[in-house]
Amino acid sequence: MSFNGTEGGIITLSKGSSYTAEYRAQNEGETIAHFFGREVLERLLADESAMGIRVYYGINPKTQAKELVLVGADAAENDLINGPIADLSLPSPPNSGNANTLNS
Repeated sequence: MSFNGTEGGIITLSKGSSYTAEYRAQNEGETIAHFFGREVLERLLADESAMGIRVYYGINPKTQAKELVLVGADAAENDLINGPIADLSLPSPPNSGNANTLNS
């Protein structure tokens, strides 16, 4: 299989809310989300060969905090490791915004 840029899909708020509620129930007191700004996402997608962004799970060895590592991926499903690689997201909480069905 190869990537064509249409992978993934839109889900309903109801489905997303049920997924995040289940996660929160199983991981009480843990980070529930990460925020990446538009600028870093656009930098990952700026490479013309990028079909999308792959997200890796990680653990910061110094703090033991959960991390997300983002990298562009090409049509052949290869990570674009010679381009930008993103981390340094803002975790939620505390960066949660207003309460809604996805975060409360």
